[in-house]
Amino acid sequence: MKKDIILAGVGGQGILSIAAIIGYAAVQSDLFLKQAEVHGMSQRGGDVQSNLRLSDKPIASDLIPHGKADMILSVEPMESLRYLPFLNPEGWLVTNTKPFINIPNYPAEEDIMAEVKKLPHHVALDAEAIATELGTVKAANMVMLGAASPFLGLEYEKLKDAIRFFFGKKGQDLVDLNLKALEAGREFTNKNMN
Repeated sequence: MKKDIILAGVGGQGILSIAAIIGYAAVQSDLFLKQAEVHGMSQRGGDVQSNLRLSDKPIASDLIPHGKADMILSVEPMESLRYLPFLNPEGWLVTNTKPFINIPNYPAEEDIMAEVKKLPHHVALDAEAIATELGTVKAANMVMLGAASPFLGLEYEKLKDAIRFFFGKKGQDLVDLNLKALEAGREFTNKNMN
């Protein structure tokens, strides 16, 4: 088993939480894990990117070469396009469709989605709308993780256990909300795989 994943988005969208939950689930699955430095976290709204590598064998480098990523998981649609050169031809793009417009010349949403739709393997969803229906937009990152979960190569129960571990100290209501968000994202993908 080997999965090379690029996490992308902007500061404040919960990329670190996604990485931590995937990482915890991988370690609980007795997998090796390497993560490259996360960029942009110091600035809310700044671009964020992380290389996350999982394998059942030792991993030499924490960086994913161009054309070798198995998945790009992006919480921001324009950021998903930035990292397309890293995606392998059989890889999956899982992206939020709701933009975080943080620059004056942000491209038109329809232009971004036209590029996404050119890919043979993609899932595009409005994670913020789904999370809002569940009770808080802050759970959009867990909706995105759920949408990506079928492609991670990890047992779904391990992801749920990781959510319980990370959010458990903050109360059962928050755990339940994040589990519902994870499930909603997974259901979306299962119904809408392209």
